[in-house]
Amino acid sequence: MGARRRNLFILLFVVGLMLASAVAIASKPTRLGLDLRGGIELVLQGRPTPQQPEVDSAAIDRAIDLIRDGCDQLGVAEIEIARLGSDQISVGIPGATSVGRTTECATKPARLFFYDWEPNVIGKPGSPQPAEDPFSNIYDAVRLASKQKAECDGCTSGPRYYLFEEKPPHRLIAGPESARSDLFITATGRKRPHKGIVVRVPRGTLVTSGTPQADPVCTSKDCYFVLHDRPSLSGSDLKDPKQEFDPSTNQPNVTFGFTDSGRGKFQDVTREIAQRGAANALPGENPAAASDHFAVVLDNEVVSRPIINYAENPDGIDGRTGAQISGDFTSGQAQDLAEFLKRGALQIDLKLISQSQISASLGKEALDQGLKAAIIGLILVILFLIAYYRFLGVVATLGLAVFAVIFFALVKLIPITLTLPGIAGLILTIGVAADANVVIFERIKEEARAGRSLSSAIAAGYGRGIATIIDANVITFLTAFILFVLATSGVKGFALTLGLGTIASLLTAVVFTQAFLGVFGRGRVLNSRWMLGAPAEQRTRWHFDFTGLSRYFFSMSGIILTVGALSLAINQLNFGIDFESGTRIEASLSRAASVEDVRNTLSREGLGGAEIQAIENPALGSNAFQIESSQLRPAQISNVQDTLNQRFGVAPDAFDSISIGPTFGETIARSAAMAIIFSLLVISGYIALRFEAKYAVPVLIAVAHDVLITAGVYSLFGREVTSATVAAFLTILGYSLYDTIIVFDRIRENVPRMPRAAFSQIVNRSMSEVLTRSLITGLSSVFLVTVLLIFGGETLKDFAFAMMVGIASGTYSSIFIASPVLTAWKEREDAFRGRRKRIEDAMGEVPAFAEEIAVAKLNEAPAETELEPEEPAPAEPEPEPEPVAVEPDRVSPSATEPEPEGLGAGEARAERRDKPAKRRRQRQRRRKHGRPR
Repeated sequence: MGARRRNLFILLFVVGLMLASAVAIASKPTRLGLDLRGGIELVLQGRPTPQQPEVDSAAIDRAIDLIRDGCDQLGVAEIEIARLGSDQISVGIPGATSVGRTTECATKPARLFFYDWEPNVIGKPGSPQPAEDPFSNIYDAVRLASKQKAECDGCTSGPRYYLFEEKPPHRLIAGPESARSDLFITATGRKRPHKGIVVRVPRGTLVTSGTPQADPVCTSKDCYFVLHDRPSLSGSDLKDPKQEFDPSTNQPNVTFGFTDSGRGKFQDVTREIAQRGAANALPGENPAAASDHFAVVLDNEVVSRPIINYAENPDGIDGRTGAQISGDFTSGQAQDLAEFLKRGALQIDLKLISQSQISASLGKEALDQGLKAAIIGLILVILFLIAYYRFLGVVATLGLAVFAVIFFALVKLIPITLTLPGIAGLILTIGVAADANVVIFERIKEEARAGRSLSSAIAAGYGRGIATIIDANVITFLTAFILFVLATSGVKGFALTLGLGTIASLLTAVVFTQAFLGVFGRGRVLNSRWMLGAPAEQRTRWHFDFTGLSRYFFSMSGIILTVGALSLAINQLNFGIDFESGTRIEASLSRAASVEDVRNTLSREGLGGAEIQAIENPALGSNAFQIESSQLRPAQISNVQDTLNQRFGVAPDAFDSISIGPTFGETIARSAAMAIIFSLLVISGYIALRFEAKYAVPVLIAVAHDVLITAGVYSLFGREVTSATVAAFLTILGYSLYDTIIVFDRIRENVPRMPRAAFSQIVNRSMSEVLTRSLITGLSSVFLVTVLLIFGGETLKDFAFAMMVGIASGTYSSIFIASPVLTAWKEREDAFRGRRKRIEDAMGEVPAFAEEIAVAKLNEAPAETELEPEEPAPAEPEPEPEPVAVEPDRVSPSATEPEPEGLGAGEARAERRDKPAKRRRQRQRRRKHGRPR
């Protein structure tokens, strides 16, 4: 297949792909994340229990099924539920505006147990009737529970921790928690000083609460019992729970049947209760007053405590007709309880470790800001490419258009849930796609200025640039892949779009544009070097001693790193609640209020010590406030919303909250560290394979340099470090590697072309050739990041700030840090040390560049075998050997081969370079057709 026919086939394939993409875009809906359309997202962590000592994959899958079934039965539509890591579950409820009933389907464990009441109640010391004498203070109940011996013969939970104030009446600060560390959280989300009284309740003992509605002995809402945790039945022994009405009282209740094993257990325990009541009854005593109780405990709360009348049921209740749970229920409460019980019993504990609530209006505002940033960034990049590369810039614009259509179709077909971090990844893929064009176009301009015909320059530009682009894009893709595997849910969207966009950009920026130029590149337009941005006259090449002045760059980096290290030591990093845990609420109030007004109002909810400040947020309005406190449970956040609404009125759809537990913050920090470490290990291995092992070390040094500088700047400016910052740090890592790979690839290419030059001369030559590309790439990336800073929301602005610092540092380190470090190492090798000595003997010193005067002096000295390059020359057309590396524009025409008539000096050189290849092709044709030589 001829080249032109092949290019036509590729263009037809791309056109077909575009049509298919257009159909997909028109027919498939776009899935928006909760941060763009509003709703509530919860993250639950599985914790082991005595019934399930290990949280394995099967236990998490079982919990996911129960949560999904429970939410479906409660009428919560469009729930999005997925696994996070090995022991976490993400639950998204789109459109939810309150963390009340809509989140109970996921957060309420509905762990139901039945207890033989009297033998298991632990009463106050000296109390004549422990089962009828509850505690009115939780501190007293927990203290009694803490003195019990640890036992676990059928217990339902492990040890529990409580935190109380040191001074009487010892108000409960936090608990119960399964881990002691979960108790200590400050009002700003940081770890709380270890003050207060920590009480540990051992395994096998349970502190339950009661209500006056469920139990007549509870005369106030503060009613607590201490039990031996030895249940007789659990929720897994029930079947077919449903809401009905008591025929005698017409009160709502919940009826249920038993499984075969559950029915036997139920009859055994009720028989024991009845026989014990009959044995302990006094003569003539009313059986209803003398009978013992069978308690129903749901999520550590006594729901009902009915008696087992020994006169009516002397042999217990056989359970054939089922049983019922009665109490002071409303119809809705009874219905909810029945639905929860249908889920069955969870074998693991599910702890809420993160919760975020985004209003629909703020989600729409974030979507508008993200799309605006993407569109403006795309327009700026297109204008820049056209202004600098002219016709090639138009071709690049077509490639970006094809990229945008195909990428958006992939987002819809896979489908990918588009989030705010995902939009940031999309914007950066525009830069990745544009950079691939920049690499090739700069190659084309080099070849054109070297004297090649324009069609030959285009072919050579793509041929020599493709390996560089693949190397750089593999690095970006590996970074995105590792980030996707190890990061948390918010950053996964960014990693997925970045990785997918990197793959799509290879198709459009390389395959499509090359085919387009191959088909339409023989017209008059491409006969004009001006239209390519490569005029015939030679522009001044960068002539800078990059390696010789390295000590100054190392010193400057040392000063910057020292300042950053001092700031990190003194100020540290301002970690947000993503890492340190806590709750942040943002609300717009309808009536005017001050910070003190809000504080006084929230004091009744126990948030008088929270950090409250007025904020400016266009999406919330002028009368908006931010409240930061220790981690609040969903019910507490709902109470805050209700309290603010009653006192000041909360503007419609203008209440946001995010709540992060300490475990989730530790997970984010751990996943970030693992992502960085694994990225560096994998990428170092790739570089060692593609180049050589010594090339990997300068890359690691440059990446560490960039990350440390960015961290130091964050500390100096006091910027908050969030999960978006983690994504930015990983992007900085990828960008720095991308730029460094471009530089190292040119060095590797020039080593066999300069067989007598010192390594410092090779590096200087390479740097002078790629510096323009690095600056152009940095400039196009700055366009995109600036757009994010101006038009993005708060999340995108934090991301863009880190990226702006990282781009500047990455461009600087790839040129002035990584390359000089590589030079210092490589020049210690025997071959390059010998080259350097030979140059010094001939010239007295080693010039920064191999100029014409160096050629004259070095030609007088014979070549030595040990000076041959270590790397084998690449298989390409046999070029005329050059005695020393010289810049192409300064080589004089050969005296032995006259200038071909009608050709310029540059084209004559290209003609001479092409002759060996032509002769080789002629020999191949003779052999193929059997012609004599």
